[in-house]
Amino acid sequence: MAFIDIGFGNMVSEKRLVCVAGSESAPIRRLVQDARDRGALVDCSSGKKSKAVLVTDSGHIILSSLPPEEISAALEDLKNEEKK
Repeated sequence: MAFIDIGFGNMVSEKRLVCVAGSESAPIRRLVQDARDRGALVDCSSGKKSKAVLVTDSGHIILSSLPPEEISAALEDLKNEEKK
């Protein structure tokens, strides 16, 4: 099982990720609020502004202060490493 660093020493399993999105759009903000209301929000931003929202296959929403591009690059690096 491979893990991706999402900032501040927090890791998430790459096999459980469904989506990595920016946090600025209204639909994503509604998704975050809905997850907060149902107790499925995991805030890994350590008090910083959330820049990326990660959606898992279990329905949990994870907030990260890293930009989505950085998380996407980490996913690509991991996939390239697995191919070797």
